[in-house]
Amino acid sequence: MKGERRIFTQISRKKVKVSEFYYELPEELIAQVPIEKRDESRLMVLNREKQTIEHKTFKDIIEYLEPGDCIVRNNTKVLPARLYGKKETGANVEFLLLNRIEGDIWECIVRPGNKLHIGTKVIFKEGLLKAEILDTMPGGTRKVQFNYQGIFNEILDQIGLMPLPPYIHEELKENDRYQTVYAKYEGSAAAPTAGLHFTDELLEKIEKKGIKIANVTLHVGIGTFRPVKEENIEDHDMHSEHFYIKQEDVDKINETKKAGKKVIAVGTTSCRVLETIASPENGQVKVQEGDTKIFIYPGYKFKCIDGLITNFHLPESTLLMLVSALAGKEYIMKAYKEAVDNKYRFFSFGDAMFIK
Repeated sequence: MKGERRIFTQISRKKVKVSEFYYELPEELIAQVPIEKRDESRLMVLNREKQTIEHKTFKDIIEYLEPGDCIVRNNTKVLPARLYGKKETGANVEFLLLNRIEGDIWECIVRPGNKLHIGTKVIFKEGLLKAEILDTMPGGTRKVQFNYQGIFNEILDQIGLMPLPPYIHEELKENDRYQTVYAKYEGSAAAPTAGLHFTDELLEKIEKKGIKIANVTLHVGIGTFRPVKEENIEDHDMHSEHFYIKQEDVDKINETKKAGKKVIAVGTTSCRVLETIASPENGQVKVQEGDTKIFIYPGYKFKCIDGLITNFHLPESTLLMLVSALAGKEYIMKAYKEAVDNKYRFFSFGDAMFIK
């Protein structure tokens, strides 16, 4: 997509401590596998105006959306980027594709790193894919040249595994369950998990009710799992992620804002794009492509979104800070305690929350 590529950064200035976002989570509440039917996960509904909490099923989300509203979803697609191979010596190795540098040269996380030096050659799946370490990059990642016959993405689909988050220990039986049903553009190292609850049937019902569906594309980086190590939030160096939005989607969002209807972000990734590109004056957006490092935490003034569909996030994470900025920290922490008490399923394969 054509357009000026820029890096967008926006940080609110209220001093906040990371430790304020800690909560106790029993390990058994961390969902290890996806629920059988996507839209039958649980849904916690937070009404910011009334400060109420309701317990629903995800497919009930349609009851809270009005004709003329617009939901904005992230149509990125996760690469099956985890590869298991062997060195020429026969030793087992693991690669995780992070970023395409150019052509068939990628930045990768490799394990064991101390055994994979420049010049090391690796074979995957009996030679279907081959790799050579070209260089060591900052942070210990490697620059890797891949060689193969055919189409790279088709080979990945055959031999690659989904790069599941570190807190998921069960093997995923079907790669498609870590993709949204509307995933389109490959490039993510992790799924935009709020979208995992939607089915084609539910989306069809939403459109029939007169609710617009717009898309953004933000390729989720592995940095999304990086913990906040600094106690003062403003000292945290937010990871950068690439995004773009097309004219047809801009038009849907702007029409919604002009009509006084609600723009609902599906997931924190969609929220980050909209808040990066929105006008501070009227919340209108325009076609843009770039890399965003926007960091949203309490004190931030939202410009575009009126609501958010999201999953339950890790303690002390930047995503928990984002939802706290939207709904208020005390209200969110109360809701999270209620979720724990009611045994909601947490994180990527877990249940959902709608902040309205």
